Amino acid sequence: MTDISSDNKTLQHYSVWDRTTRWFHWINVVCVLSLMVIGFVIFNGKVLGVSGDGKILLKTIHVYIGYVFAVNLVWRLIWGFIGNKYARWKAILPAGKGYWCSVKAYLVGAKRGEAPQYLGHNPVGRLMVTFLFLLLTTQAVTGFVLAGTDLYFPPFGNQIAEWVAEEGSTSEDIANLKPGSKEGVSSEAYAEMRSFRKPIITTHMYVFFTLLVAVFLHVVAVIVTEVREGNGLISAMFTGKKVVIKKPVDLDFKAKQRL
Repeated sequence: MTDISSDNKTLQHYSVWDRTTRWFHWINVVCVLSLMVIGFVIFNGKVLGVSGDGKILLKTIHVYIGYVFAVNLVWRLIWGFIGNKYARWKAILPAGKGYWCSVKAYLVGAKRGEAPQYLGHNPVGRLMVTFLFLLLTTQAVTGFVLAGTDLYFPPFGNQIAEWVAEEGSTSEDIANLKPGSKEGVSSEAYAEMRSFRKPIITTHMYVFFTLLVAVFLHVVAVIVTEVREGNGLISAMFTGKKVVIKKPVDLDFKAKQRL
């Protein structure tokens, strides 16, 4: 913690976000934005005049970025158990003794222009962050299944290929099935697979639009909080440090801090 005096007030700098949390955040930003842009083009392929081969290429790029996104997400989920005190689930999930009282106190204070200051996520922010994690996890899981149904990619691609392959196909035949091609594919089995895929792609699509709205609201909330509270909320995701004037409500969490 570093103290700096400004206008008769003491600005206190606290180390909050560890390197892993910061790296996760920015890798996630790049992956999600890339996946959204490519996903939008794939979804509107016909309107944009994307060819069949072009669509396969876009889906392939989408899946490879999705793998990076998923690995990054899984590591963050694990880090929620072993990271520093502000990165742990105890400080993120909207639960625990007195949580809803803290939400009320924060909203009342914010309405008066005197919102309690937090080093980690404030009580309302915890709701949004938890919602974002749920959406991201849903996209990763459904994306893995779709990678198999569309491109025969891991982790489920081999099982999907075996499912749709013509009866009597050898392992080599199954391994050589090409995305978008009906050669070596049983029309009946393929129709069954597409029926299985339908609710998954529907979920993936609706979560995509929900995530789009959630990300927009998240960015707006961060900017508004930054302006109102002036606590270096945005810069903290680069430096790891927050700036506060009042004593943070969550300063006394008992957990080992790793920075």
